[in-house]
Parts: sequence; structure tokens; C-alpha cells
Amino acid sequence: MSNITVKTMAQYMAEGKQPEVLFWVGCAGSFDDRAKKITRAFVKILNNIGVEFAVLGTEESCTGDPAKRAGNEFVFQMQAMMNIEVLNAYEVKKIVTTCPHCFNTLKNEYPSLGGEYEVLHHSQYLQQLINEGKLKLEGSETFKGRRITFHDPCYLGRGNDVYEAPRELIEKLDAELVEMKRCKTRGLCCGAGGAQMFKEPEKGNKDVNIERTEEALEKEPHIIATGCPFCNTMMTDGVKHFEKESTVMVKDLAELIMEAKDL
Repeated sequence: MSNITVKTMAQYMAEGKQPEVLFWVGCAGSFDDRAKKITRAFVKILNNIGVEFAVLGTEESCTGDPAKRAGNEFVFQMQAMMNIEVLNAYEVKKIVTTCPHCFNTLKNEYPSLGGEYEVLHHSQYLQQLINEGKLKLEGSETFKGRRITFHDPCYLGRGNDVYEAPRELIEKLDAELVEMKRCKTRGLCCGAGGAQMFKEPEKGNKDVNIERTEEALEKEPHIIATGCPFCNTMMTDGVKHFEKESTVMVKDLAELIMEAKDL
């Protein structure tokens, strides 16, 4: 952990400075052991290229997405208002997050409650850094000849029409991008959205994540790439179900770029 530097908005404010971007870590990225690795990977990339970013630290609370999706609008609004108060006090303008659920909520649900920000998913932000020449992946052969399939997170793809940024990142890795039968606008949910992540599935013939993992494995990928901590969990469980964890890896886009840059 010694090579990771993370400053809080409070520290920036004490210095009388404003960071380029606020990194919204999210509940999964803060508390889930697997998702913490995604957080670390993203931070390592930002540290490596010298992006001035901050986190809210203990001042960050859940965006309220699970409460809203589960039907508790009251709890959602309470959580949202608390966050908006903190964000506005720091005069935050630009937010990046590794979670499509946080991304969707901050981008689309917060403005009507007084929280107006430019919100980016980390795939979009990394793409932006590549376009600006700040993030370079040329010459990396880490994933050369590897087959990677990308699973579209619902709130990133169909929810917000972000399809190209993640795929462009994978193609920059010099890997072979193989598409599943149901992808982009026809993508299939991993089974965790709409607060389903936090409950047991109802009875049925087959769990959604098993069906989705089957579609991914049909493509015989070396890696299933995701852009969402929930999708990552569901696809990882699916790969374990088929006892393929020794041959198929499930990795976030940030982890792929971190490995390509050998950080």
C-alpha cells in the first residue's frame, strides 16, 4: 500500500486548493474486499500519471441507490441530501466513480435535489486521459493475444448509453475483444441490479448470473472484463459455479490497465 497516495477534500481545502476531480469510491469500493482491489487499481493509475484527485473519506455516504431501487424513496432522499450538502460545501464540479450505480444516481437523480455535477464512469475518464495524452498504453504487450469479452453493466450501458469507452480501453490493450451474443443495447443483466445484490434470488430454473456467465464462457475468453463491482461479484460467482476460475479471470477495466502499465 506504500505506493498509494490518497488525499481527502478536507486536506485540499485546508491547503486552499481544489483537485481536478473527486473520486467517489462507493460502498462496494470501500468495504467489499474484492472491490477494494478495483479502487486500488484506479488510484494507482491516477497516482502514476499525476492526476490531482481527492476522496471524501469518512464524509462519503451511500448514494442511496440500493434504497431507491428497493422502493424506499424516503431513505434515498435523506442519503442524497446529506451527500449533496457535503459536495456543495466543497464546491465539487467533477466526479469520477468506478461504480455504474453511483454514476447513474449522482448523474441522473441528484440534479433534481440540488446536486449538479459533471459525473463520469471511470471507463470514460480513463478514455479522456488517453485522448489528452496523459495515459499511455502504447507498447504494452501484457494482454497481447488474450481473448477478452466485456460484460455491459446495466446502468452504464442501457441506462446511460456508454458502450464505446470500455471497449476502446480493451482494444488499446492490444487484446482481442470478443463480443457475447447479447451485448451493448441487448446486453443481459448480471442479476445484481435493482438492489437484487442484497437478497437471495427467487425460485426459478436458473440464476441470471449463471446464464450470463454461460454466454461469456461460450466465447472461450481468457478474461471477462467488467466495469462494475456488482457485475464483478456475479460473474466471479458464475465462473466458480462452472469451476473455471483457474482458466478464466474476471477483472475490472481499471485492473487491466494497471496490469498493462505494470503498476
